[in-house]
Parts: sequence; C-alpha cells; structure tokens
Amino acid sequence: MDGSSENTLQDGKLYREVNSLIVAHLRDNNLTQAASAVASATMTPLNVEAPPNKLLELVAKGIAAEKDEVLRGTSSSPLYDLGASMPVAYGSVPAQRTSGVDFSAVQVTKGSSKAFPKHETRHLSEHKNIARCARFSPDGKFVATGSADTSIKLFEVAKIKQMLLSDAKDGPVRPVIRTFYDHTQPINDLDFHPQGTILISGAKDHTIKFFDISKSNAKRAYRVIQDTHNVRSVSFHPSGDFLLAGTDHPIPHLYDINSFQCYLCANIPEVGVNGAINQVRYSSTGGMYVTASKDGSIRLWDGISANCVRSIPGAHGTTEATSASFTKDERFVLSCGKDSSVKLWEVGSGRLVKQYLGATLTQLRCQATFNDTEEFILSIDELNNEIVIWDAMTAEKVAKWPSNHVGAPRWLEHSPVEAAFISCGTDRSIRFWKETL
Repeated sequence: MDGSSENTLQDGKLYREVNSLIVAHLRDNNLTQAASAVASATMTPLNVEAPPNKLLELVAKGIAAEKDEVLRGTSSSPLYDLGASMPVAYGSVPAQRTSGVDFSAVQVTKGSSKAFPKHETRHLSEHKNIARCARFSPDGKFVATGSADTSIKLFEVAKIKQMLLSDAKDGPVRPVIRTFYDHTQPINDLDFHPQGTILISGAKDHTIKFFDISKSNAKRAYRVIQDTHNVRSVSFHPSGDFLLAGTDHPIPHLYDINSFQCYLCANIPEVGVNGAINQVRYSSTGGMYVTASKDGSIRLWDGISANCVRSIPGAHGTTEATSASFTKDERFVLSCGKDSSVKLWEVGSGRLVKQYLGATLTQLRCQATFNDTEEFILSIDELNNEIVIWDAMTAEKVAKWPSNHVGAPRWLEHSPVEAAFISCGTDRSIRFWKETL
C-alpha cells in the first residue's frame, strides 16, 4: 500500500472514531434526536460503545495542548467586556473523576437503602461571629472556614484527626494552622486552587482575595480582585487558570486569574425579580458550570463559550435556590432550596429525577452536599436543629442526628476524599465529623 492510500485509510478510521464519539456523547447526554440524526448521516451505529464523556476528555486535552503553544497576554482592557470571546486558553480541563454511583439508573431504583455509618464529632474552634461557609481542599488535606467576623480559619485535617485521638495528658493539639484577616465585610464563600497552595475568598466587600497557604507568616491576601457587586460565591476552573464569581449580578463573572480580566456571556438569560446568584460551581472537568439563584432558578452554562444553555425556572418554586453542584460524572445536578427540598436534576434534559424530603429549610443559605462516594446526601433541618442524611439512590431519609450546635448549622461541607465533614453554625462554632471505625 502506497503512502497516499495509507493516509486515506487512516483518515477514514479517524473520521469513524470522531463520529462514534459524537454519537455516544449526544446519546449519553439524552440528546436522542440529535444522536439519531448524526448516526444516520454518518452511518454510525446508535448504540456504539464509548467511555462516558470521552469526547469531552479528548477535547480538553487538545485545548490544553493548544494552550501550551500560545503565549498568554496580560490585557489591561476594561473590567467587563460584554460579549467578548473567551480567552484562548479557557476550557482547558483535566480528566474527570470517577463517579462513585451510577445515577443513570436513579429514576428506576428500588430496594432497600444503605445505612449511613456512625460519626463522632468534635468542636474545633470558634469565630467571633457567625461561621458562614467552609471548603475542603481537593486533596482533603485542608479545610477553611469563613465568618461574618471577616476572618478565615485554615485547618490541617491531619491535626484535626490527631486531636480526635489525643488524650488530655498529651497536651493540646491545635488544628488551626492560620487565621487570615483581610476582608472588611462578612465572607460568603471559599475555594482552593485545584493544584496550587492558593485559597480564595468572596465577600460582601465586593472583593475576591487570594491567600498563599504555604507561607506560615502570611496573614493578608497577596492579590485582590475588585468586583462591582457583593461576591456571594466563588469557584475555580479545574485548570486553575480561571475562576467564577456568583454575585448580586444575575450573570456569573468569569475571571482570568493571570490578567484579572473579567468576561460576561453574550446571551443573557431572562431572570426573575432578584436574580442574584447564591452559588456557582464548576463541573469536575470544567465542561459546564451551574448557578443557583435567589429567583429560584437553576441555570446550566457551557464551560467553553460561557453561554447559558439551560434554565430551570422555579426549580425551588418561588423560594431561593441556595446551592447547586454536579455529580462527578457531570450528568446530574444536586440542588437545595428554601422550599425545604433537595432535588436531583438530569443535565441533558433538565428533568427532575429525585426529590429528597423531610427536612425543613426556609431561612438559612445552606447547601445540600454529597458524601465522598456520592452514596448519600447531607443537609440540615432548621426546625429540629438536625443533620439529615438521605440514601442518594432511593431518596429515603436514613439518618438524622442532633447537630450539637446552638441553633441549626448554617453550612455543611463534606470531604471529597473520606468519610468526614464540617458543620458551621450561627453559634459561631465549627465542628468536625468523622466516621467511627
């Protein structure tokens, strides 16, 4: 076979592979009509086998490779560039994490629920005012809490565990390794850089601040983004080069953390009377992000173009949607609202597939969160001051524990790597919960 024929053969194989990945991607995201059309036009079997999100992973790797060939600029353009194209490196993502549970069958799941393991809990520390938020680092080695007293406490999880095991005779173990003071108003949200030693915070003082947790003497931020609104939520892109800010403005603010240029999407969705964003979270590969709004809506955004691709108006009726986050496989979104419900939505169709009921939540900006394996969902019951746990697949309430806070916790955050979580309270206290072996 000559070189030309061999190239033609290789091109044909490549086209078939690409077509197969496109069909599988559309089919697996429940875009059945589009998948059938492409399959018919390209003579590709509709039931072609391909790993979940393989197309997204390959595109991400390609963009990452292209990024390495482009010299990043340091534009000093205005803060908001409405309709501006996304920076060339935006969308570079790592390979996705493996999901612990196959939620594709969640709507037909029947049978008995799993038992949630017993946990022990310990008071860690107190802020001088309400403890408003908490976040674990991606590797689970650190956890940070933010307060209405404008401070951030950084804990080392290994020292927390040491404290749980220690006796009084061993002397006090201090899990707080640093306290940061640099905001002038209450802190709303935190996030850790996916690879580096950077912690960011969003606050009511309209700023996002960057703290280097590797420097033991650093108490102040080394970089600051000045936004135009109250910064209610922050989320790093999985590449670490970009971050999203959910603010009192109804559109997420996308920042390049190298140039600090801010981008807004061009297709602004319709919003309610108060479209302020309570929470914004990236998916595990950065292919999408989701917002939960005060107008009760959940909105899905394309992680490459930053356009709103799906709105679920009234996801929590006329009450606020207080949190929203993706499952690890990016196919479902878990939301929480002030209608006392936790809900699981299918990303591809926007369809509600599960409701988790039985916990009163009408006042606090709390969130519902998966445990590390996605087998269980945790939230709070304000009325009874309890932590409530559901089996994620059956939606059965499997446990309810006294929170041990004076008043219901304001925030729960589960470790991404182990059976442990943090609760923060209006009583200013921070508690660590760990599975008992």
